Amino acid sequence: MEFDFDAVNEEDSPFPEVRASVSNIDDPEMPVMTLRMWVIGLMLCMVGGSMNVFFNFRQPAPSVSPLALLIMSYPIGKFFAFVLPITTYRLPRWLGGMEFSLNPGPWNIKEHVLVYIMANVAIGPPYAINAIVVTQLNYHVYVDYWFSVLLVVATQLTGFGLAGLCRRFLVWPAGMVWPQNLVTCTLLNTLHAEDEEGPGGITRYRYFLLVMTGAFFFFFIPGYLFQALSVFSWICWIFPNNVPVNQLFGVGSGLGMSIITFDWSQIAWIGSPLMYPWWAEAHIFVGFVLFFWIITPVMYYTNTWDLAYFPLNDDNPYDRYGYYYNVTRVLDSANRFNLTAYNEYSPLYLPATYAMTYLLAFALSTCVLVHTALYHGRSLFNGMKKIRVEQDDIHAKLMRNYPEVPDWWYIVFFVGFFLMMVVVVEVWHTSVPVWALLLAVFLPALYVLPSGFIFAMTGQGITLNLLAQIIPGTLLAGNPVANMIFKAYSVQTLTEATSFVQDLKLGHYIKVPPRATFMVQAVGTLLASFVQLGVKQWMFDNVKDICSPDQPSYLTCPHNQVYFTASAVWGLIGPTRQFGKGSLYQPELYAIIVGALLPLPFWLWQRRYPNSWVKFVSTPVVLNGVSYIPPAGGINYSAWFATGFVFQYLVRKRNFAWWSKFNYVTSAALDSGTVLSAIVIFFTLEFPKGGIDIDWWGNDVFQHTADWNRVALKPIPTGGIPR
Repeated sequence: MEFDFDAVNEEDSPFPEVRASVSNIDDPEMPVMTLRMWVIGLMLCMVGGSMNVFFNFRQPAPSVSPLALLIMSYPIGKFFAFVLPITTYRLPRWLGGMEFSLNPGPWNIKEHVLVYIMANVAIGPPYAINAIVVTQLNYHVYVDYWFSVLLVVATQLTGFGLAGLCRRFLVWPAGMVWPQNLVTCTLLNTLHAEDEEGPGGITRYRYFLLVMTGAFFFFFIPGYLFQALSVFSWICWIFPNNVPVNQLFGVGSGLGMSIITFDWSQIAWIGSPLMYPWWAEAHIFVGFVLFFWIITPVMYYTNTWDLAYFPLNDDNPYDRYGYYYNVTRVLDSANRFNLTAYNEYSPLYLPATYAMTYLLAFALSTCVLVHTALYHGRSLFNGMKKIRVEQDDIHAKLMRNYPEVPDWWYIVFFVGFFLMMVVVVEVWHTSVPVWALLLAVFLPALYVLPSGFIFAMTGQGITLNLLAQIIPGTLLAGNPVANMIFKAYSVQTLTEATSFVQDLKLGHYIKVPPRATFMVQAVGTLLASFVQLGVKQWMFDNVKDICSPDQPSYLTCPHNQVYFTASAVWGLIGPTRQFGKGSLYQPELYAIIVGALLPLPFWLWQRRYPNSWVKFVSTPVVLNGVSYIPPAGGINYSAWFATGFVFQYLVRKRNFAWWSKFNYVTSAALDSGTVLSAIVIFFTLEFPKGGIDIDWWGNDVFQHTADWNRVALKPIPTGGIPR
């Protein structure tokens, strides 16, 4: 039987974004699980993961991103392919008789993507490290190395098992695009493809190098030499003491109505605007304008909930005297909640954007579940019956060449690491009951598909931070350590599940055998957990005064202070005092009901009028898209949308050929150049011997404004805000 290869090559994804960035051909004979892949991947993963743990405890500090390791691994892989012998070796028969080579050929795209996947799931500092450090330093509970390791491994890998069970819904269907992966695929294909330069044209690889080099050198201007171009609050420079103008147009603590910044790290703070689909960007910006440019200012300037006494945009809670909330004032000598001290001191007040974020989180918690049931219910039902959710596209067809990972492998991981978590909380007497662990793992299991659907289509996932604090704060009141462990397990399980699914889809796009992806994800995460905890243990055993505010090497543990504050607020003060009956913020709870009802009118309308534009409306995306505020500022949305409008709407509409070839290459190049430049600036100009400061107008003009100094609209009354 003759096979029409031309027909295969002509078949492609139904989505133009995927066609522009993902190859529709495959070479099943390409070496994948090579020794050099393991050496390069584990080496970079361990070094990058160790550095990120170190930087997690320092302020200021950069981070080693998976994108940086992807770029670094390319020349290393090429070097290995050049110098290693091509001899084939055979193991003795008693060891299986397997043949292998140190150099099976050119460094290829499948080896490269496995190195990236290993880094992407493993080099970030484990979320549970925050709970471990706060338990040690703030609550004075001794924590040994093995408790730490088992806690981190359990929180990291329970989500791995959950991710694998979601493949038929989130990986195999063509409609699950995962926009972040398109940028990575474009970069990988740019580095490895052999595209020829046409007459008067330019190859994607050469274009990538030019843009990356330009971004690298340009970032020295807003990132070091002329920082006012980053914090480009030019209207505030003209009216530095006009509080409303600074709050509306400011960049530091304002709503970013000035729109302009010349810093790519500001523009891409919530994700590259060249990555998100245009419809998702429109949804997110509509939500931003509605909630933060209209509703929040109205609430603030009418002094709803006493908001006008505090900065408009801030990520710190306040007391009634206008200062950051001093959690230690409501704790006794044993770090337990002191009700008398709380009544004498102050309730906890939220700045306007913080209060809006909680309101939206309450609405989203029910909205996303109802939306998923209405819009994806049939797909979920079919998937559970193992009926195809969608027709296979070319990528799914090509992946049939490789044996799939059985579901039971993932079930073993999910159940096994949950049982490990049970052992951790029982053997070390953490006061976390097993029923609370069941609830902690139920939350990510409930939200993994709704979060995955949104992440796969828009590039933004859902976090469980709010629910994972309020639920244990209510059920395990007065127990901050239990609150932290519950939160770490629940939040990290969902975060890791979506991260693992994202990388499964990346392997799907590059046509990596699923069992190879499974191996590198599991091994990389497991080994990185041991190494990262070892680095943390060494630092706390050998670094003097670590986590103190005046630590000489700036190892002040900024993330852990935030984690401690959250544990005290939710674990000690408790959600009942914050949102319960008679509290200042009780009306926010009505958002739970509103969120459940919100998708219904849009769903009913599109059922009645199937061709109406209403069928494109996604209420969870509108609510979730603005969840980065705070700590994100208005400029991170306004400048992001303006850039996205240019590339994802205007350029795509008017010059689709250029957009198809260069859009994702541009995004990858700008990200890569900026990341590498930030690391070089930090290690050469900011870190050595206290750093080299350039003191001139362009680096401090923005610091003399009400925006930068977070000035509130109203002064605090004498004696504090009346209770």
